[in-house]
Amino acid sequence: MTQCYCGSQVSFEKCCEPILNGTQKASTAEILMRSRYSAYATGNADYLIETTHPSTRKLYNKKDILEWSLNNHWIKLEILASTENTVTFNAYYLDSQLTAQKHYEHSLFMFENGCWFYVEGTYQ
Repeated sequence: MTQCYCGSQVSFEKCCEPILNGTQKASTAEILMRSRYSAYATGNADYLIETTHPSTRKLYNKKDILEWSLNNHWIKLEILASTENTVTFNAYYLDSQLTAQKHYEHSLFMFENGCWFYVEGTYQ
């Protein structure tokens, strides 16, 4: 069993995989955020589009998401803070030139119709 990409210290099979494959729903904004990081790490652009709120989904292109996801090697997710509907995090990765990068984001999530959705993020 592979440790989950999201850094939970639980196997991928017991952590984010059931959420990514639709057999389980994310129960909190933080769990959705963690599963979205795992989706980037595994190239699951469909999940990333599906879990983006319909009001902002049009701003994201599946092809671009997939390309960015696959052209980077995802190293680590660090949750800095979370509330009921926000998550602040650093995502560490190596870009296509194998240069270490850090993506900082403060993300807003919305719970609607029994599901959590990513709405938008503020980046540094």
